[in-house]
Amino acid sequence: MDDRRKRMKFRFNHMGMAENDVLFGSFANAHLETLSDELVDQLEALLDVNDNDLFNWAAGREPVPEKYDNEIFNLIQNFKLSL
Repeated sequence: MDDRRKRMKFRFNHMGMAENDVLFGSFANAHLETLSDELVDQLEALLDVNDNDLFNWAAGREPVPEKYDNEIFNLIQNFKLSL
């Protein structure tokens, strides 16, 4: 795994909210190594989003903004169902 993905994996496992650590960290642990560069870019953009916003989007409490309503967020939503 390249350094960029290693850093992302660490950050997704230490986000600040335990709930996000579980969802996004588990997703990164399971899939980060095999994602395309395009999907890695989409995933990395989520690291700049406020933890509460991410949680609310993932929990379905708020709609996902168009900017983040993309393939990676759909993959994360489907992954969430398997937890």
